[in-house]
Amino acid sequence: MLNPLKNSRAVAFFGVLTGLCLAVQLTPRPPNVEFTSLFSFTVGFLFGSFVGAFFGSFVMFVNGFFSPWGFAGLNMPFQMLGMSVVGVAGGLYRKYTQKPSPSETAVLGAALTVFYDLVTNLGMALFYMIIGTNPTLAVVTALGYGTPFSLIHIASNIAVFGLAFFPLIKAVSQLLVVEKIG
Repeated sequence: MLNPLKNSRAVAFFGVLTGLCLAVQLTPRPPNVEFTSLFSFTVGFLFGSFVGAFFGSFVMFVNGFFSPWGFAGLNMPFQMLGMSVVGVAGGLYRKYTQKPSPSETAVLGAALTVFYDLVTNLGMALFYMIIGTNPTLAVVTALGYGTPFSLIHIASNIAVFGLAFFPLIKAVSQLLVVEKIG
């Protein structure tokens, strides 16, 4: 793994990727079609779980204030938590996988998306409870409203992780002169 603090190319890449990710996050697009998960996972894969978690949390923090969908409010910590787990998973994937494959990363992308969507939907349920909704109804309502968006999110992340992760890693490896990856 690269130590981003000891490699100026890694620092520059981290900054560019953060800016790119925020630009994509802040650009109007179809709901739940995003690349932040891929970028957070990739940062975790390249720089380790801690940096991946920081990256995911930071991007979601900024997005929570400036999203074209509006202020995230109470759901922001849940978004930050969910995306930090995606960054941690990237670091763990690199550490523990023997031979990564596109189908494996696609399935992992789907699983991480399900986790992220559950966490953020439960955050919405908490908001509903705070405004007085019965807890059971709050959870059912949040999951019910969130399911169509989750299906879009899962399908798009299956495609993004399966098709883009390895070309991205290959390009970054050449750019940063990283040791052999995967």
